[in-house]
Amino acid sequence: MRDDTIRQVEQFLYREARMLDDRKFHEWLEILADDIRYWMPVRSNRYPVNSKAISILDGSRYEENELSKEGELAIMDEDKDSLTRRVERLDTGMAWAEDPPSRTRHIVSNVEAEPGANDSELKVYSNFIMYRTRAETEVDFYVGAREDVLRREGGSFKVAYRKIILDQTVLLAKNVSNFF
Repeated sequence: MRDDTIRQVEQFLYREARMLDDRKFHEWLEILADDIRYWMPVRSNRYPVNSKAISILDGSRYEENELSKEGELAIMDEDKDSLTRRVERLDTGMAWAEDPPSRTRHIVSNVEAEPGANDSELKVYSNFIMYRTRAETEVDFYVGAREDVLRREGGSFKVAYRKIILDQTVLLAKNVSNFF
């Protein structure tokens, strides 16, 4: 991967983080591809197959993958239409989970890029921390990784796919109303 390409990817992700932190959600929607899949699988604790802490009597029932799979339960599984409706709802004054609005800070790091499925796409990996505070006492930290597909469209990137992998298995936040 060329240095200038990785730099462009990093700058794109940093601009996106600033858009979200500045609550410029309509602008953010513009950098999403029309066919985006935006999802956050459920994470569960799994013991290694050789664990001495537990005994699995039926080895065929052992599941090593700690993330839910395609088509299984997810914390969120959205497309451009559902993301647009969420943003539009914020404009109505009827989104109680965001009244008063959250203040967020997205920290994006460890950005890696590799060729995607075709010449116009890149597969991008990054880590993130999202700090969220709301009202007087609500504070939440979301920590995890993202797997993105960025597609070149019209001289810029669009997010065509985002998989958000939280490190937490239990969310202590009262809601998941923010964007990652």
